Amino acid sequence: MKSLTELNEIKQKVIKTSDYKILVGMATCGIAAGANPVMTELKKIIQERNLNNIDLQLTGCIGICRLEPIVEVYDSRGDRYTYVKVDAKKAADIMQKHIIEGTPCTEYLICDDSDNCIKNILETKSFKKQIRIALRNCGNINPEHIDEYIQHDGYLALGKVLSSMQPQEVIKLVLDSGLRGRGGAGFPTGLKWKFAAAAQNDQKYVCCNADEGDPGAFMDRSVLEGDPHSILEAMAIAGYAIGSNQGYIYVRAEYPIAVKRLNLAIKQAKEYGLLGNNIFGTDFSFDIELRLGAGAFVCGEETALMTSIEGKRGEPRPRPPFPANKGLFGKPTILNNVETLANIPVIINKGPEWFNKIGTEKSKGTKVFAVGGKINNTGLIEIPMGMTLREIIYDIGGGIPNGKAFKAAQTGGPSGGCIPAEHLDVPIDYDNLVAIGSMMGSGGLIVMDEDNCMVDIAQFFLGFTVDESCGKCPPCRIGTRRMLELLEKITNGKGEDGDIEKLERLAYSIKEAALCGLGQTAPNPVLSTLRYFKDEYKAHIYKKSCPSGVCKHLLNYYIQPEKCVGCSICARNCPVSAISGVVKSPYKIDNEACIKCGVCYEKCKFGAIYKK
Repeated sequence: MKSLTELNEIKQKVIKTSDYKILVGMATCGIAAGANPVMTELKKIIQERNLNNIDLQLTGCIGICRLEPIVEVYDSRGDRYTYVKVDAKKAADIMQKHIIEGTPCTEYLICDDSDNCIKNILETKSFKKQIRIALRNCGNINPEHIDEYIQHDGYLALGKVLSSMQPQEVIKLVLDSGLRGRGGAGFPTGLKWKFAAAAQNDQKYVCCNADEGDPGAFMDRSVLEGDPHSILEAMAIAGYAIGSNQGYIYVRAEYPIAVKRLNLAIKQAKEYGLLGNNIFGTDFSFDIELRLGAGAFVCGEETALMTSIEGKRGEPRPRPPFPANKGLFGKPTILNNVETLANIPVIINKGPEWFNKIGTEKSKGTKVFAVGGKINNTGLIEIPMGMTLREIIYDIGGGIPNGKAFKAAQTGGPSGGCIPAEHLDVPIDYDNLVAIGSMMGSGGLIVMDEDNCMVDIAQFFLGFTVDESCGKCPPCRIGTRRMLELLEKITNGKGEDGDIEKLERLAYSIKEAALCGLGQTAPNPVLSTLRYFKDEYKAHIYKKSCPSGVCKHLLNYYIQPEKCVGCSICARNCPVSAISGVVKSPYKIDNEACIKCGVCYEKCKFGAIYKK
């Protein structure tokens, strides 16, 4: 690739004229839901009927994961149709009725919250509230074709930077944009680049953190599967800005589709001269290699990640020195996560002023969230910073299933905290989340309803941290284990007076003394639940009861005589014969013999059994 003119020539060449373009969501979520048979059926029909006017392509995650497999049809007029929960039979119907006969299959189209089927995803209430920057190409292009990325302004930012900007101008532009790191702490991206650029050394590195380890998080995976070239382009821009010629993407080995598409994207970029030597005919050279992570949560911490790339056990290092001065292989290094980098090309192309208009005063732009848990519209969203949790859950997320009440939302994964209902209207940005005891984190958002026990939730996240601790520093290795033992004691009905105070003392000690950010934030789920749900802890300790009916050691099952019809199904399914009675008369449960398995509760068809 010698010039921007050559890039624009390629951009023009790839524009196709087809009567229909069909996109099939083939990210992990789509494939898991059954997209492969759908794609096979569409290919078969196109081949058998010799439909040369059809442009069939795979694409990444469209965002509405709960409705996968998804097929989107674009006609020559530019009209877009979003078909959801498609199987092979529905795919055949769509081809026959919509493509061949010209009549859309309205019964398969996406529906809004009112269950009224509408034309496409853009018209849904949830999508209208989103602004897609990092996810701009996900679900819109074939991630395995570099030409499609170029058609959507791909590598234009890199060409602009290399042809008309000095490295310090690039850094100033990123600084002026206000972009903060999307991986957790929210450190200003331009400032990180500035420090690395100022470091004097014969070699510097650019690293991408794609080691997405938070439970329920899949934002980075979706970007890598749906738009890998945006990350390569951003890393090359970062390399030019700090004076680096080598980049590394550290990606989880559990992401095979992302790894495959990244390798393909790197190969294509090298073939086009967009990676390698003398990019755009300049004296700038930059290459990228992949490094696969084995799934260690601690390798999401920047120094542990770099240690792992070096081929050593992934453990954090004391700071200072900071990576900008002494990072990978002891050389100046910048590390940005996938979402941060995905914003860079757009900021270069549209300018910092454009980006500044989105978000809040101290948190510019948008944030991608993987929304899961007790919510109707699970999936991937991108919202402007400053949107409230209420809007996310009820307008975009479609509310809580079965009419249940919202209880809390966990942001930031094991490093974050629970946001209770009283803070539903707090604008979501870096500083506000910290102020209410949580954090942005990488973008996992798990919603909980009235049936969730917050002590159990704290135990779950802390248990994850204990399992994933690298063990290097005693505060994390020993302290979190002691905290987990206290939580297990409380949920098992053996809590004692003073246990809450012990938990708090341990938590604050770990926050002060742990070596890395992951250890320092490990107590956050416990501290946030203690802050907002201390009554639940007290109920477990002093009343020996779980208000949400989750902790089985604190539960008893009872049969309501007025509802019991004497069918005996509960007694027949009880594994320890703790239920007795006579057919057609109310049965009883012996709570001394009951092992709290809940089988009777699940099997009763008349709602006669309740737990307390």
